Amino acid sequence: MKIIIAGDGKVGGTLTRKLSAEGYDITLIDTDAKVINASLERYDVMAVQGNCTLMAVLSEADVEHTDLLIATTSADEINLLCCMTAHNMNPNLHTIARIRNPEYSEQIYHMRDAFGLSLTVNPEKQAAVEIERLLKYPVFLQRDTFAKGRVELVELRVSDGSVLRDVSLNELYGIVKCKVLVCAVRRNGKVEAPDGNFVLKEGDRIYVTAPSDNLTIMLKNLGIINHKVKRVILCGGGKVSYYLAQILRKDGVSVEIIEQDEVRARELAELLPNADIICGDASRRTILESQGLLECDALVTLTGMDELNIIISMYAKNCGVPQVITKVGHTERSSIQDSLQVGSLVCPKELCCNTIIGYIRALEAQTGAAISVHNIAGDQAEAMEFLADENTRYCGIPLKNIKTKKSVLIACITHKGKTEIPSGESYFENGDTVIVVTTGDVVIHQLNDIFQ
Repeated sequence: MKIIIAGDGKVGGTLTRKLSAEGYDITLIDTDAKVINASLERYDVMAVQGNCTLMAVLSEADVEHTDLLIATTSADEINLLCCMTAHNMNPNLHTIARIRNPEYSEQIYHMRDAFGLSLTVNPEKQAAVEIERLLKYPVFLQRDTFAKGRVELVELRVSDGSVLRDVSLNELYGIVKCKVLVCAVRRNGKVEAPDGNFVLKEGDRIYVTAPSDNLTIMLKNLGIINHKVKRVILCGGGKVSYYLAQILRKDGVSVEIIEQDEVRARELAELLPNADIICGDASRRTILESQGLLECDALVTLTGMDELNIIISMYAKNCGVPQVITKVGHTERSSIQDSLQVGSLVCPKELCCNTIIGYIRALEAQTGAAISVHNIAGDQAEAMEFLADENTRYCGIPLKNIKTKKSVLIACITHKGKTEIPSGESYFENGDTVIVVTTGDVVIHQLNDIFQ
């Protein structure tokens, strides 16, 4: 598949890294020669320097023979014009535009055909939705759903007082009293695919797959109680805070936003009349304490600086805030972030890229292509959902008789609405949903790719 990526910033750069590693034919367009040259040195891609809205530049990038264009520049208007121009030059082209301004949402929905848009992505809105999901289940550091909500993959941290500390996975069933699967463990920034003899240690981040009902049983037997969040403090008044405040207020959650810029604070006060807007520096202890930090149920750090978010989150954790969520722009420092008490990490860039990659894999229209793809364990592993069909190999064969590729694990099978954590006797059939977790560098495009 031939793909043009217009805009080589955070999202564009991450897409280039991931898609070039999977062997896609990538052409980059950017106005900055230094950015272009840096990507050419790091990846096996083509590049064109210039304005991605110009027909001449798009033609030089060979848009007429391209399957997909992804516009990820920093300006919504440029992304829209780029997609509209490219689609006019190639009516068979699929286009994806990153649109961040909430004022454009309704207009783009009604004019998507005029703009030639196949898909729009909004990293900030996706981050807000993800944070709201985490706030509903405070114990989970990350939570992904599969099989129409029947299956979940969650991230938990083994704390100092956890009953899982120094427990081998062979002993897990005796503690949680239900069938769950620990499909990956991240320890000191490195991901391992554990076997039954693996012993959990304090600080481990474990990734557990199970039917939704089993997770509730597991939490109960671990002595973990989910408390409903009633009051949340948001540090930073950017787009994520705006979207998140809207969602939380609809859920009846009390929201306070601390924003340092007076103009932005006044703007938020007009946009969010049901939220409390405080003009102040969220990194100052006196501001946080005056706003009731010690009494809030959750604190979310959403400033534009990773370092500031981490510092505020660490202070909130130290003060005993029940739930802390930290927005980061980079996940490359996951080994450092794992050692810090910053609660759950949310990266808008990664969420956006995962959506785009899922669309690309579905676009390939391969037999058994992934229905959904989720990055886990600091982008070092993937959880993928597939639908088995008549062309899927080994249908009806017990898993104990099937050899899969190294670093590939069949984590869950859903058959006629019934979900199970598979054993050696389990098997999948035509129409079943199969959840697969991969670690390492193995690339899976379709279900048949998991087999040796």
